[in-house]
Amino acid sequence: MLRSSLDAHGYLRITDRSKDLVKSGGEWISSVDMENLLMAHSAVQEAAVIAVPDAKWGERPLPCVVLKPGKCATPEELRAHLASAFAKWQLPERFEFLDAIPRTSTGKFCKVKLRQRFPA
Repeated sequence: MLRSSLDAHGYLRITDRSKDLVKSGGEWISSVDMENLLMAHSAVQEAAVIAVPDAKWGERPLPCVVLKPGKCATPEELRAHLASAFAKWQLPERFEFLDAIPRTSTGKFCKVKLRQRFPA
C-alpha cells in the first residue's frame, strides 16, 4: 500500500510505502523524505531510514547512513541538517553509520535486512 496525497492543483504525490513509514506517537514520519534530505548533505553518500520499536512513542526513525569516502559527519550535524525540514519530535535520537547499505537483487535498499540487523 502506498501513502499519497493530492495537492491544491490536483497533482498526486506518492510519499512512501505504508510499510516504510514511521508511526511515532500516532503521527507519520516519511522515511523517503528523511532519506532524501540526508542524501542532500555533502558528507552523505547513501541513507536508508527504518522504523525501530520505541517503548514511549511506538516507533522512532533510525537512519542508516553511508558517508562519502574521506568525509565525516556527526549525529548532531545530521540531526541539525534534518531540522530544516522536520519538526523536533520527528528528529531521530540515534544514527547508524555503515560501510554499505544492503541491497536487493534489483539494487534497491533492502530494508528487511536493516530491520533484522537493528531490531530496536
